[in-house]
Amino acid sequence: MLEGKAVIGETDMLQTMQQDALDLAAKALDSFDVTEATEIARFIKKEFDRTHGPGWQCIVGTDFGSFVTHCYGCFIHFRVGSLAILLFRGSAGPETQQQQQPKQFPDLESVKA
Repeated sequence: MLEGKAVIGETDMLQTMQQDALDLAAKALDSFDVTEATEIARFIKKEFDRTHGPGWQCIVGTDFGSFVTHCYGCFIHFRVGSLAILLFRGSAGPETQQQQQPKQFPDLESVKA
C-alpha cells in the first residue's frame, strides 16, 4: 500500500459513500502493486457495482485528464500518494435520456421579464 492519507480533491458523494471509496482504495492497494492501475480500478469498480448498484466507472493512474458526465451524488476524485483515483457513476446526456425514458415532468416554459 502507498503510505499516506487519502486527499479528496472533488466530490459530491455522501460522507458514507466517500468513506467506502477510500476504504476500497486502501484494500485494493493492499492487494495490488501500485503499478497495477488497471487491477486497482477493476477491483474498486466491481466492489462499488456490487454494493451501490451497477454503472460505476473507475480510472486510476498517476497522470490523466478527464471530462465526464456523472449522476448527482456519485463522483469522487482523490489521491493516495502519487496515485489518483476517479470514481463515478456515468450518466447519459439530456438528449439520450429524453429518447430512452418517458417524460415524468412537463417542460418548463421560459418567461421573459
